[in-house]
Amino acid sequence: MGKLTRRARAKADYLGFIGAREWPLAASGLGVVLGVVTILPSAVGVVLSAVALGLGVATFARDVRLLRRRWAGFEFTTIAAPFPTAELPPPAAYPEPAYLAVPARGTALVSADIDRDLWTERHTIEVAEEPYRLPPALKATAPHVLPLRARGRLLFNGPIVGMRGDPLPAAGARPAPIRLHRARFFDAVCSNELAALRITRVDTGEEYDLRKAELTDTAGALRELSSSTLADLVGVSTVAFTTDGKLVTVRQSSLNSVSGLLLAPSGSGSLEPRDLRTPDGPRRLLHTAVRAGMERELCEESGLKPADVRSTKVVGFARWMERGAKPEFFGLTELAVDSAEVTRRRPVSGERLYSAGLTLFDVDLTAIGAALTGGVPLSETLPPRLWEDGSLPLLLALRAAAAWQTARV
Repeated sequence: MGKLTRRARAKADYLGFIGAREWPLAASGLGVVLGVVTILPSAVGVVLSAVALGLGVATFARDVRLLRRRWAGFEFTTIAAPFPTAELPPPAAYPEPAYLAVPARGTALVSADIDRDLWTERHTIEVAEEPYRLPPALKATAPHVLPLRARGRLLFNGPIVGMRGDPLPAAGARPAPIRLHRARFFDAVCSNELAALRITRVDTGEEYDLRKAELTDTAGALRELSSSTLADLVGVSTVAFTTDGKLVTVRQSSLNSVSGLLLAPSGSGSLEPRDLRTPDGPRRLLHTAVRAGMERELCEESGLKPADVRSTKVVGFARWMERGAKPEFFGLTELAVDSAEVTRRRPVSGERLYSAGLTLFDVDLTAIGAALTGGVPLSETLPPRLWEDGSLPLLLALRAAAAWQTARV
């Protein structure tokens, strides 16, 4: 899909989402148009059509005023302060949880025990029959939030997969299936992404803070995904290494809605419904679905082919707090091509709006893992540019990959 086509699709998705929620205004506008085109060439017809046109114009003008008044009734401010982890303890069910904060990038909830359990590849999935629907409170704010989040960005209301379960370790038998659901990207923009905004009603001064309203359970801790009301789109990121040991990263363009102008993992995006299927039927295992999403994103963003991918291992999990504590999975990919071949590749046409090219680095995962095990901070184990310019998913993916690599040695 070319750049012009993708821009047109982004605008159509945006107008369609807003129009579906503001259809009375569209109906009034249609009445005005019909009043104009149905004026008859007779005196009576002209009078009646003029009256109908006048009423349509008046109704339309009223609806426009009401719409502008509603949209002007809220004040939005970005929450620039670090996520208040001290006010929101991790879920009690998470084993040995820890918050990892990276300045100017974000905060993640991580658990080494959950990561190690993912290595066993025991988790299964089941997909809900009904798609996700925004709860009433979030649906009411959607027309106000989407224009704000879409400003200056290209957002597509594409299909995504959300998560209603936590990949927690289970002793003995196989863990219970993790429930997934189908959703659209704008569902996530109008739910999870509100965690970065403070919304204030102009007339009353009342504030809505999603972090307190939706992320906090009755005990005052972070909700588990199984009890969340948000879209909770599943993030999938993988770090790929060439046959000559080079790490492949993607330089994000300014149009990227998340982590713009930062270095991203080799493949990074959201799990999609197509990742849940094979030609022979639906996938049943969590790691195969997540791995499919990682490798799809890798090929789209780097220009690599499926045949260039030797293997991918799911090595980690986190929840990205600034994005409504959404789930993120991380992988480590071994490529079947060298760095010279990778540099000759170009992302698929639709991704060129978001990718400014590839950058390769020398990275020793075993050394990073050993340093982390010894208590050295992540900031001191990575090459300076990776730490300074790396997006949160890239840093978390390298951390998880290094832990898995070290455990193998």
